[in-house]
Amino acid sequence: MVIKAIVADDQAILRTAFSNLLNTQDDIEVVGEAEDGAQAVQLATRYRPDVALLDIRMPHKNGIEAAREIVSASKGATKALMLTTFSLDEYVYAALEAGASGFLLKDATFPELLQAVRVVAAGEALLAPSVTKRLIAEFGRRGARPQAGVHEVEGLTGREVDVLVLIGQGLSNADIAARLCISDHTVKTHINRLFAKMGLTGRAQAVILAYELGLVVAGAARTDSPQPARGGG
Repeated sequence: MVIKAIVADDQAILRTAFSNLLNTQDDIEVVGEAEDGAQAVQLATRYRPDVALLDIRMPHKNGIEAAREIVSASKGATKALMLTTFSLDEYVYAALEAGASGFLLKDATFPELLQAVRVVAAGEALLAPSVTKRLIAEFGRRGARPQAGVHEVEGLTGREVDVLVLIGQGLSNADIAARLCISDHTVKTHINRLFAKMGLTGRAQAVILAYELGLVVAGAARTDSPQPARGGG
């Protein structure tokens, strides 16, 4: 399957460089370039790409606003990958709340760029260590909520909460399946139902929700991490 992507950055040199590098791959095709957020939204509507690489700071409509519109309009089908620098980490929380699936630093290497696009296209979240630290600090600044019991989230089944906890801990679908002794297909089913019930558009938003509900606590390991349920999924 070929991953369709758009690249939005008001710096023409960077925009062209990212596009040219991605187009060297057989499994990635850049279907459009935008110099601002408004153009990015138009391109996403026209081409329905799998991934939208969006610079955070752009004229007319910034990357966060563009990400929110693109992810919402596509119902999560288009994943937003934010282009950022260390100095812009203060926007991390807002971008994740807008539905961004991850962050790519502008000084990333070619292999890191390719990995980021493929990981996000596959529906996983991608957060650099520096970004994760900023996110955890933001949770601390806002104040931690009382920790919820593993089976005490209104509207979710116990197994869906288990899956949410493990997503919050950074586990992939394969890791979750192994931890809970269920199939990859069952994990995907639980995730789809979880996202639909909680109005989530991506894995990164699920991470935020897990922290906000107190299911995952920054800097502290859970002592009641989900265990395999008898009888499977």
